[in-house]
Amino acid sequence: MESQIVRPGYLTAHQTAHLLGITLGGVRLLVHRGQLARADGTPRQPWYAASDVAALAAKRAAVKVA
Repeated sequence: MESQIVRPGYLTAHQTAHLLGITLGGVRLLVHRGQLARADGTPRQPWYAASDVAALAAKRAAVKVA
């Protein structure tokens, strides 16, 4: 179950997956590959920095255009 209380500036794994247009498994794969780092939360409910997710989304959008 997704945590309902997240500090400003952070996103849950579910929010991150939604913004990137991928699954939760895709988010875990990005973390495993070192393309995205967990910023806070717990081992079961990690949070990601909103700025990191936005930068990754912009990078992925630029690759789609090119």
